[in-house]
Amino acid sequence: MRFNLLLILILLTLSLFAQEVVNPVANSNEVEIGVVEHLNDFLPDSISLINEEGQQVWLADIIDKPSVINFVYYRCPGICSPLMEAVAGVMDKSDLVPGVDYQVLTISFDPHETIDLGIRKKSNYLNLMSNKVEEAKKGWLFFTSDSASIARATNATGFKYQRTGNDYLHAASLTVVSAEGKITRYLNGLYFLPFEWKMAIVEASKGKSGPTLNKVLRFCYSYDPVGQTYVMNVTKITGTIILFFAISLLLILVFKSKKKKNLI
Repeated sequence: MRFNLLLILILLTLSLFAQEVVNPVANSNEVEIGVVEHLNDFLPDSISLINEEGQQVWLADIIDKPSVINFVYYRCPGICSPLMEAVAGVMDKSDLVPGVDYQVLTISFDPHETIDLGIRKKSNYLNLMSNKVEEAKKGWLFFTSDSASIARATNATGFKYQRTGNDYLHAASLTVVSAEGKITRYLNGLYFLPFEWKMAIVEASKGKSGPTLNKVLRFCYSYDPVGQTYVMNVTKITGTIILFFAISLLLILVFKSKKKKNLI
């Protein structure tokens, strides 16, 4: 009986942590699709891009402030659109000012795409914003690139993807870098908390790197559609603590029971 109850409580605890499926994040170069974190590495200087004016520029010259790099392809029928909608949403909610405190660099990893498509996509996502539209026009920049530079950029940031026909399989992930081009944090998933966004950018401004915290933050906080803000999920946290102590107590009772049986 005790064993069955223990098993049920363990499964309940695990189910709390498994409420959402997040992007594959790995620490091995063997991963084919996902993100291999390269914290504290510096981006190479030889990454060429085509900007919104159709001009060739260097990524190293563009990064003069904390920057959030967003790899997508503009024709993407899958997670690229919700990812960029999430970026637009958190930029709008954050008290940091795009173009001043930081910038977002959206780069297509499909070498066949043109910047005209990127400009149309930018217009679509700016239309989703209401508070910082003008700031985002200057602080959210869209680019295309050639295959060699794309390979250098994605390899440097650990962004792994695969081509399948005319489309690509890839993760939803953002790479945060300092003004010196140092990788300081990764933000993974399809939504972002305003304070994790701010934390990542502030730490990047200081050149400090940190671990990926999305999973913990999402578990502890929930979005309140009425107040349009993120609030601590007291029920979830309290329930987890109670379950933890219940499991600990049961384990103690089980082991004590076994110890008594061994002594008899």
